[in-house]
Amino acid sequence: MRFTKLNYCQYLLSSQINYTLTNLAEHLEQISHDKINRYLKNEKLTPRLIWDNIKDVIEINNNSYVVFDDTVIDKRHATEIETSKRQYSGNEHGVIQGIGLINCIYVNYETGKFWVVDYRIYDPDRDGKTKIDHVMEMLQNLVYHKNLSFQHVLMDTWYATNKLMLYIDGLGKYYYCPLKRNRLVDDTSGQEDYKRIEFLSWNEKELKSGKIVKIKKFPQAKKVKLFRVSVSTDRTDFIATNDLSQDSTDVVQKVCKVRWKVEEFHRELKQLTGLESCQCRKGRIQRNHIACAILVWLRLKDLAYKTGQTIYQIKHGLLSNYLVQQLKRPDVPMFIT
Repeated sequence: MRFTKLNYCQYLLSSQINYTLTNLAEHLEQISHDKINRYLKNEKLTPRLIWDNIKDVIEINNNSYVVFDDTVIDKRHATEIETSKRQYSGNEHGVIQGIGLINCIYVNYETGKFWVVDYRIYDPDRDGKTKIDHVMEMLQNLVYHKNLSFQHVLMDTWYATNKLMLYIDGLGKYYYCPLKRNRLVDDTSGQEDYKRIEFLSWNEKELKSGKIVKIKKFPQAKKVKLFRVSVSTDRTDFIATNDLSQDSTDVVQKVCKVRWKVEEFHRELKQLTGLESCQCRKGRIQRNHIACAILVWLRLKDLAYKTGQTIYQIKHGLLSNYLVQQLKRPDVPMFIT
């Protein structure tokens, strides 16, 4: 019997708790652990596979958003795994051993639906690429190869670098990104020195409509619109955009909320596909496991959209079906004397 990526994806989709290769081999006839391991070690699944499986179901809209963010696949108890390294995890609020995964999400703003369209493994020790390099590579791929229609790019503070912001501007797209409070800007058209964003003064009009500023080391002619946005009672973000026609802080606040779709993706991916459960040491096996886990998420998400259910209802519904079957025809009948 031949083992393929379809078999492995079906396993990740169907299993509820245990996602190890040993458990898979125990539940397949004529397929050994060694055969599964050999397949995953020799196969080469790439991010292109994700696009091949999503391009015919994704709902395109010219005014849509692409969102970039990264997450750390937790490998803190397996330090011998290739491609894993100690890095900061936002979820853990600290440094852990793990594999960095940089994702690109496409959000149809009109419907609220979203899909992952590309990803990269953060592995600077082997490819020498920074996270910014990966995001620029994915953006280039979206525009010039996938020809995907979108208008806005959303990203976290970490990605709000001069290099990336100017690159997005050069592509003719609008970006919205929070800037760090210590970022140096000028809102006086050169009449005063650059100052930290947190020290800027805001009048009533600027609080509602934003203000034009120049970011230090930006080209002289390049200005951005800066907005002061209240995220919660104890947190304020400073959002920059190259859309100088934007004049509503309320609209900017709504736009920034779209960015949380990527957090929803990260949570679902980790909780429902066994993303963090592969303990194989070989980097190629880890990469193939990640690709298959994302394919499983895409399948679950597609079913969720088609049936009006949540992705959790579909996954956990497999257990519900099992319980119904066992109550009707139990494999282990109960006897009481």
